[in-house]
Amino acid sequence: MEIKSLEHTDQLTIFNAFAQAFKDYELQLDHGQFQAMLQRRGFNPTLSFAAFEGDEIASFTLNGIGQFNGRSTAYDTGTGTREEYRGKGLAASIFEHSIPYLKAAGIEQYLLEVLQHNTKAVSLYKRLGFETKREFNYFMQTKSEVVVVESNSDFHIKEIEIDDISLVSAFWDFHPSWQNSIDSIKRSLNCFTCLGAYNKSNLIGYGIFEPTTGDITQMAVDNTHRKKGAGTALLNKILLMTNSDKLKVLNTDISCKAMTDFLISKNINVSGTQFEMIRNFR
Repeated sequence: MEIKSLEHTDQLTIFNAFAQAFKDYELQLDHGQFQAMLQRRGFNPTLSFAAFEGDEIASFTLNGIGQFNGRSTAYDTGTGTREEYRGKGLAASIFEHSIPYLKAAGIEQYLLEVLQHNTKAVSLYKRLGFETKREFNYFMQTKSEVVVVESNSDFHIKEIEIDDISLVSAFWDFHPSWQNSIDSIKRSLNCFTCLGAYNKSNLIGYGIFEPTTGDITQMAVDNTHRKKGAGTALLNKILLMTNSDKLKVLNTDISCKAMTDFLISKNINVSGTQFEMIRNFR
């Protein structure tokens, strides 16, 4: 077994290993969706690593590289091991192998998210020095089951450019996760639609979503305009413009009661929970 970078490995080989490692998961990605995921998350093959048995990938960690909270960061876009190679400690070996390369590239921290019910993975990451920083909810619902409420006509919803929301961090109750960050959105800008909620000429809320997947990536309303129908107006428009039969809202901070209560009021319910974990290198 040899551990090495994925720099010279073609993406179809990586996809096939990914598909095999996650074949038992409910959510399956085709090759196009896999490529879109890697692009959005900043995949860097040179700083991603796998354990090879001959030419076959047995286990892998796919890393995105970028900035997170002002620090140079490696983001675990996907760690998986093919069923026949499990129980051999390959994921831990790949991680330990990667550390010197990540440090040499100036990476200051390693970031990941893990399902809370995946206790084996959580235990592994703790042993590798990761600490839990936040807890996330994720929500899913079929469009037909979402409660639609007539919104306040005082709010005008229209499509806007992503650059028009450069100051909306003032609307946030929590900092977006890696895959929901503005940087991640800009990596795949053609996949997203951005809507603004206006009160007269003032931008008082916005939503960013992927029409093909139903993924609501960011959504926020200025605190002084909440509970007046702006969020409902945004969601109604997203429902109309989404081609997918499902809506997804991933990685909302579990401490953000306002977001949780809003989504549940629309019958978009919590489907699961994740830990956001970080290991600092310096």
